[in-house]
Amino acid sequence: MNMATTFGQAISEVDQLIIGQAHELSDKLKQHRLEMFPPVAQKSLRQFQLSEAARFLGVTSGYLRNLSLESKGPLPQVTPSGRRSYTAEQLQEMRAYLEQNSRGQRYVPRRRNGEHLQVIAVVNFKGGSGKTTTTAHLAQHLALTGHRVLAVDLDPQASLSAIHGFQPEFDVDENETLYGAIRYDDQRRPLKEIIRKTNFPGLDIVPGNLELMEFEHDTPRILAQGNSGDYGRIFFARLDEALSSVADDYDVVVIDCPPQLGFLTMSAICGATAALITVHPQMLDVMSMCQFLQMLGEVLNTLKSAGGNMNLDWLRYLVTRYDPADGPQTQMVAFMRSLFKQHVLTNPMVRSVAIADAALTNQTLYEVERSQFTRATYDRALESMEAVNTEIVELIHKAWGR
Repeated sequence: MNMATTFGQAISEVDQLIIGQAHELSDKLKQHRLEMFPPVAQKSLRQFQLSEAARFLGVTSGYLRNLSLESKGPLPQVTPSGRRSYTAEQLQEMRAYLEQNSRGQRYVPRRRNGEHLQVIAVVNFKGGSGKTTTTAHLAQHLALTGHRVLAVDLDPQASLSAIHGFQPEFDVDENETLYGAIRYDDQRRPLKEIIRKTNFPGLDIVPGNLELMEFEHDTPRILAQGNSGDYGRIFFARLDEALSSVADDYDVVVIDCPPQLGFLTMSAICGATAALITVHPQMLDVMSMCQFLQMLGEVLNTLKSAGGNMNLDWLRYLVTRYDPADGPQTQMVAFMRSLFKQHVLTNPMVRSVAIADAALTNQTLYEVERSQFTRATYDRALESMEAVNTEIVELIHKAWGR
């Protein structure tokens, strides 16, 4: 037996080892999940204290308390100590009640006639920049404040799906990701059939898994063939068409893009009305973002010449995982603001133990109980997140002409 044959056998053995370990790990994870969560279990959502509910509704705590004392609107749960809390469903009911009984003030922020669907692509070339954390919190905040929201998980790693209770390996089958709605063959299906409800009323999701990589593999093959007709349509129009088919059901679409400038990301940007670029304020991350912007500019210029729609209502940079006590980070943020001016969001997303610990259990700040952390830690993280999300909501409403 020569050396080449031996080497080939070794490679083959490694392949079998990796495949075997993958199957074994998958079986163990599935067994663990079945032990922890019954097959019919759904992710639940905590109740919101009166002060939280008032903030999401846009009223004062005192006003909301008086409504409950007068038995107006949905009645909150009241503890023996007098603490009041509302479910997310009750927030929707209370918002409708306030709208119906207000004197011209709007409490339901849904888009109106002439206001176009807002599609926000959350992007960056580098992993770990906070894209999924940003997408999840923004989508949930929009739902809690009365918007109809569709979250789209375009990342094959599918962390956004996991946060919302859909494990990509166990809960998302073949043709149940966005790939099913944008694929090139006759297996394509309507996006409406793929969308799923989440534990947040008003927030739906298109889950993801590794199947999304098929679009990255199929597209260059289709482009190389130069086919005309339905199969050969320009790839970046497919996502836009899929979203258009459900546009009447939503006010905002938030897309969690993969950490690469592939066909999925390019499709998202071409179908977007806004782009949110997340960046961690460290030199290596900013250098990576520089490369990303250079590549993105060149690619978009090429797509524009091919008929792509590059009209964005707004583009902003969001500073993530920011530690204000870190001198070099503070200097980097100042550098970015001097360079990009108003295109950097005023509010950064601070680095917080509360955000990190919540993510360990696939939760967000809107899901975890405040009692799990010290009050100052949780409040500081939530205040930062709310400031970011509120600023983005203002951009959305401004794009609607409000």
